[in-house]
Amino acid sequence: MAQPTQNSVRALSRLESQKTHLKSICLQYQLYLLLNSHFFSLLKNERGLIIFFLCACVPKTAAGHCKWAEVLKDLEQIKESKDIDVSLYTADTDEDTECQEPVIRCFILETKVILQECLIKNCSKTQDVLNIWKNGNASLGINKLNSTTSAKCKECEEYEEKNFTEFIQSFVKVIQKECKH
Repeated sequence: MAQPTQNSVRALSRLESQKTHLKSICLQYQLYLLLNSHFFSLLKNERGLIIFFLCACVPKTAAGHCKWAEVLKDLEQIKESKDIDVSLYTADTDEDTECQEPVIRCFILETKVILQECLIKNCSKTQDVLNIWKNGNASLGINKLNSTTSAKCKECEEYEEKNFTEFIQSFVKVIQKECKH
């Protein structure tokens, strides 16, 4: 049996690591087909109105999940990594809600440090770290990256440096707190 090439293994890894909302898309497509083929006949009876109502509400419900869910999944993947050994500025998990965005931004910036370290050392979790950084930036949004913050919020470099394990634990707590809002 032929061994897969390095490029095909990397391509498969990239494909597996990409996060998609395939289930949501499939559900929306099925609802579209149902409505498209029976739209007028459905609206003539009670059951049709119920289906129509559910179709209108489901996409809103699916979009209501925490935008940080993918970051949390990847944090769980890397938290037990033994080949990442860095000290990182670790924001306080109990910062004022007014400072929540700069705190998250600090964690995302420090994730870039982890990524650099992983690229140098060829860590086994490099793809997961890259996903955290990409998804974190996407979830933070471009507008928030340039927003002004309160003068009482600390800069990232003002926080204490902690080891990788403590950093990940704090990062998870902050993201979980953000998901509850």
